[in-house]
Amino acid sequence: MQDEAEAPDAAAARLAARLRAEREARGWTIAELAERSGVSRAMISKVERAEASPTAALLGRLSGPFGLTLSALLARAEAAPGGGVVARRADQALWRDPGSGYLRRMVSPPGAEPEVVRVELPPAARVPYPAASYALLRGQCIWLLEGALRFHEGAVTHDLAPGDCLALGPPADCLYENPSATQACHYLVVVARR
Repeated sequence: MQDEAEAPDAAAARLAARLRAEREARGWTIAELAERSGVSRAMISKVERAEASPTAALLGRLSGPFGLTLSALLARAEAAPGGGVVARRADQALWRDPGSGYLRRMVSPPGAEPEVVRVELPPAARVPYPAASYALLRGQCIWLLEGALRFHEGAVTHDLAPGDCLALGPPADCLYENPSATQACHYLVVVARR
């Protein structure tokens, strides 16, 4: 899959504005968000000023205190128009994680329940998420489309092959890992919020 994501500056500016808006809507200072998320005040400040590109792991830590999934936070940043039940491929929000290089596509329409996200994880990439980023979910499944995926759920490791679907258990620290050194893996994540 080619990188279809837009210019990083425009996407970063919208994401920075959305994070600041979510924090300010709750009346929180940067210090309060830092305490709730475990992310340093300096990093939050840099992200809100679009001076740093947040990784998926960092956004997962920041979205949890807002009561949002990473997908919902990114969809709000994209300000995708609602009102329909079809999310046309050309209108689906794309975001590339600057840390791992993974590319996520918000497949489901904004606000849809459940949320469906397609991810391309580059060879040898690893993306960690803390348990707190899963706390607001009612359920989550990962369906591997292509390649291989090693998913660490707390102390348990699941090796997935194409066609395998994993339903996650109670919130735990997790790690998505592509064990291949040469082939990207593609998977769908389906989440239902509480």
